Amino acid sequence: MITNATRMNDFSILGFPGLLPQYYGPVSALMFAVYLAIAFGNTFILLFVMCEKSLQKPTYLVFCHMALNDLTFGTVTLPKIIAKYWFDDGVISFYGCFIQMFFVHYLGAAQSFILMVMALDRFISICIPLRYPVFITNHNISVLCGFAWFIPVTLMIAVVFHALSLPYCKSNIIPQCYCDHISIMSQACGEDVKIVTVTTLCLAMFCLLLPLAFILFSYFSILVVIMKISNATGRRKTLSTCTPQIFITCLFYLPRCFVYVANTVGYSFSLDVRILLVLLYSLLPAAVNPAIYCFKTQDIKQMLVKTLKKTRIGTDHVFNFNKHDIFTPTMKTI
Repeated sequence: MITNATRMNDFSILGFPGLLPQYYGPVSALMFAVYLAIAFGNTFILLFVMCEKSLQKPTYLVFCHMALNDLTFGTVTLPKIIAKYWFDDGVISFYGCFIQMFFVHYLGAAQSFILMVMALDRFISICIPLRYPVFITNHNISVLCGFAWFIPVTLMIAVVFHALSLPYCKSNIIPQCYCDHISIMSQACGEDVKIVTVTTLCLAMFCLLLPLAFILFSYFSILVVIMKISNATGRRKTLSTCTPQIFITCLFYLPRCFVYVANTVGYSFSLDVRILLVLLYSLLPAAVNPAIYCFKTQDIKQMLVKTLKKTRIGTDHVFNFNKHDIFTPTMKTI
């Protein structure tokens, strides 16, 4: 039953409750630096792959979807908490908080399914390479990534409307750096809170564990195939083709699994530590992934080196031309 308590006008983002005011500047500066890394790094990947036709292959199209997801997540979450520490503006409207919650969980679920597409790409490439050109094309990868974006939409809309049906009669303080389901539910009251929480947990596990099961199967199969390669150089070369994907997947899943397992066995974190852990597994991959794409993927690394060499040669040519122009005497007309 919806009561007048649901007409709370706004929420206040708390951030780190134990953070002393003298540390607001350094913490917000660090968050701003992380946001710049996310924005510039992922924008660079998107533009670089779009501009280099030789990189417009299925594997790198998946990287582009990951970069778009990471860029959107950073843009949805970080500006408000930075504004809270810079301008003391931590207030977010009631419905604005639910919109932010939708994007936080939707983008997390979409990224999980995109990682599954990434694992499928590597599985077919290594385990059944003869079928790779047939199954994995730019069109097929685009369709699969489209499903990865589409599947969580209805699930997350249901989560938001389910949460909106609850009365909110506690404080309007969100004990987190952005609005997420756990933080919003901590302010809800009524008999249906537990039902909403359990239902949302089941949907979250579906979006995380179903892709994870396929990802584990894929990489286990890949490792089995690699171990059967008799040539050590061949094993190393084959493994190197999927190391970026493995790093990215581990960055996404391992911290989440650690937090869930710790909570399950009864190990509790302080509020500040819990907020820090959530920020680390939410934002660290988005900031680090572009570096993994560039330094752990041979094609992108080689193309970057080639582009930099071209730029350097062009700069040297202009410099030498200008120097010649300056130091060569001009002929005077008699």
